[in-house]
Amino acid sequence: MSRLTTGALVLYKIRPARVVEVTDKITIELEGGKSKRVRDKDVLLLHPGPLADLNQLTPQRGEVEENWELLEGAETDIKELSELVFGDYTPAMAWASWQLVAEGIYFEGEPASIRPRSAEQVKTEIAERSKKAAEAEAWEGFVQRLQAGSIIEEDRKILGEVEALALEKREKSRILQALEIPETPVNAHRLLLKTGYWRGNENPYPRRMGIDETIPAQAVPPLPEEERLDLTRLPAYAIDDEDNQDPDDAVSIDGERIWVHVADVAALVPPDSEMDLEARARGANLYLPERVIPMLPPLVTEQLGLGLQQRSPALSIGFSLSPDGEVREVEVHPSWVRVERISYAAADQRLQEEPFASLLAMSLRYRRRREEAGAASIQLPEVKIKVRDEAVTIEPLPRLQSREMITDLMLMAGEGIADFSQIHGIAIPFATQAPPDQRDQPQDLAGMYAYRRFFKPTQIKTQAEPHAGLGLTRYTRATSPLRRYSDLLAHQQLRAHLKGGQALDIHAISERIAQSELGSTANRKTERVSNEHWRLIYLRDNPGWQGEAVIVAKEGERATVLLPSIAMETKVRIRGEAGLNDRIRLKPREIDIPDLSCYFRVS
Repeated sequence: MSRLTTGALVLYKIRPARVVEVTDKITIELEGGKSKRVRDKDVLLLHPGPLADLNQLTPQRGEVEENWELLEGAETDIKELSELVFGDYTPAMAWASWQLVAEGIYFEGEPASIRPRSAEQVKTEIAERSKKAAEAEAWEGFVQRLQAGSIIEEDRKILGEVEALALEKREKSRILQALEIPETPVNAHRLLLKTGYWRGNENPYPRRMGIDETIPAQAVPPLPEEERLDLTRLPAYAIDDEDNQDPDDAVSIDGERIWVHVADVAALVPPDSEMDLEARARGANLYLPERVIPMLPPLVTEQLGLGLQQRSPALSIGFSLSPDGEVREVEVHPSWVRVERISYAAADQRLQEEPFASLLAMSLRYRRRREEAGAASIQLPEVKIKVRDEAVTIEPLPRLQSREMITDLMLMAGEGIADFSQIHGIAIPFATQAPPDQRDQPQDLAGMYAYRRFFKPTQIKTQAEPHAGLGLTRYTRATSPLRRYSDLLAHQQLRAHLKGGQALDIHAISERIAQSELGSTANRKTERVSNEHWRLIYLRDNPGWQGEAVIVAKEGERATVLLPSIAMETKVRIRGEAGLNDRIRLKPREIDIPDLSCYFRVS
């Protein structure tokens, strides 16, 4: 190759340059007219020139493939390659020849040493580039369809990465990057709705929270043959919501003695059995508006649910109530009971009849004792959200005496079991709650809203401590073993004691509590956000909806309000003199399903 002179065509990095001046350094002109001083070793000579203007480097036409075949196995340089392919060696042809080398399909090397690639290499390279070109074309089409909000079936496989981000299984998404959308689960959710990958009502929260959505299917053994106390002579009533599918408690009265019958789940689910381990991992049933995911196989409920068979096996807790409302003389027996199922609404109509009248009187006596001990009565709006065939219904839960009566009777049973376990040295999980920072019990909605925030969450412990919110010195949850693992754990311990077996020690109970609370906590969070999701779907599907709201907190023009008819809390801006407990009417103005937010305006 010739020595560099003014007007020579050189390669600087990957772009062409024209030599302007040669001194101790070389001044080159780059595309666009910019000049730069470089060292001799920074450039490679492509043509000695003279080249007056880089704009003269126009595209050239030549016979590339034929001359590549002629050079097979030989080595050449930029001058010979230019003459072979383009018929001459001009600056424009030299640059076109170098582009062939840089392209890397037929040739490789440096200007002074160019090698033709083998036929196999060329074939592979062309195939790979064709594949990449097709992929790039397909990707561009895919992105355009996403932007238009209309996808084809093939796109669904690619959108799996967006779904993983929406479910918080990954943090990045090439697709959102290409669309210049911030990579967040909320934005991924929006894109999946926009494209139709997810149906408009999709509830992603069970999957996002890592919930096991399968139905347990372990083998369920037959009920063991054992001696049971026959209480079928006593009328027993399982009182619950009309659509309840897992009745696990019922009540009876025998003179002055109350009986609370509970499904005898521990008879079929012993500690560390397959069903026990599964229920422990799940922690509790998951109650979603659209479905229920049980912690135990459905066959357990079919066999043990009270009132589902003509005669039901139960663990029955008998006790008396002192004149001042103290639970006394507790006894616990495996039993047989005959149970009638009725709804809260039906029971409410029968409170003047026996045995309901006596049960109500005792529950009121017990409640007075708890209230004198500081039990809280926070009566915030409650609703039941249900989804059937994609249609959402929201029904306010009326305050019924029968519901409050059953709550008190179940608390009596829980307190009785706590006392029984303490007396007999049985390790069980206790439900405890520290006292609130404020003790004054408010009566208005705004006061109860504020009062609730003074309470700390209930904790499950192995030591009996007071439950301040219930006004009890000791308490355990023991009346829902079909749907809550801590209740089942208490039953397993009681059963071991009653049968003369070896109960678990306090350390084993502590470990099981910790394991089950992981699942229970995930379930509670999933239920909360799922209810919020379906509440927003309901508002979206009822565009004319308006509702009365009660102001429960206020700071300047910003107010926190409760919408009792849908049990929803939100914030609005209010002008004027409206104060706490005042009522206003609100109408949704913007609903964002993926963001779980709804903005209201005063109507």
